[in-house]
Amino acid sequence: MADVYLHGHHTSVLASHGVRTAADSAAYLLPHLRAGQRVLDVGCGPGTITLDLAEAVGPSGAVLGVENVPGPLEQARRSAAARGDHRTRFELADVMALPYAAGSFDVVHAHQVLQHLTDPVGALREMARVTRAGGLVAVRDVDYASMVWHPASDGMTRWLELYRRLARLNHAEPDAGRQLVAWAHAAGLTRLTPSASLWTYATPEQSAWWGGVWARRTLESTFATQAMERGLATPEELAEVSAAWRAWSTHPDAWFAMTHAEVLAHV
Repeated sequence: MADVYLHGHHTSVLASHGVRTAADSAAYLLPHLRAGQRVLDVGCGPGTITLDLAEAVGPSGAVLGVENVPGPLEQARRSAAARGDHRTRFELADVMALPYAAGSFDVVHAHQVLQHLTDPVGALREMARVTRAGGLVAVRDVDYASMVWHPASDGMTRWLELYRRLARLNHAEPDAGRQLVAWAHAAGLTRLTPSASLWTYATPEQSAWWGGVWARRTLESTFATQAMERGLATPEELAEVSAAWRAWSTHPDAWFAMTHAEVLAHV
């Protein structure tokens, strides 16, 4: 079965992905980056993490970001130009069949990618193939079942139930985080350094942003169209879920956290 990206690439999705940085999304990897390294960023999206990785390996390094659809790559190229980065490249490529020779990269990184794939183990094998001996495969994925918030919200509970059900209908794994070590072992990777970290939204500014992001995505993204096409939610129900996100986002006691698993695999 072909992979289906449940989030899609609506502007509401790219806007939220476009605030990610290597500091908040790849901190486990940063201490292992060195000047001059060749880095492949798989599923680079709008490229903000990719461009931070390029800064970490310096002008003597080489960083390539890849996506399987062209839309996010255009935004990534614009972001690179705005930073004055004329070295980092962005290309179309499929993680299941990367068009690069074995051992082409020192580091191959993927953030929030494996959870959307029907064959995450195969993807890890392909990532390892293009990593040189002694290099690193670095992956980080959320575990949707770990998401917790306060105050309680029936609408947000409905959102999480819908998301996890849609992901599984796509033969993907919303609770990918807890399985990263198992997938790495199945891919033949045995020298692993696992870790975990949180994203937390608890200040008024953070809650307003996170709640606003999902209020829009609930109505405008591929999540919404798939929920309706599969008969899992009506437009009215999605509007109620969106309203629940907005209500949570302005609550003075709002708090939301999610666990991410991380694995560094030494090839």
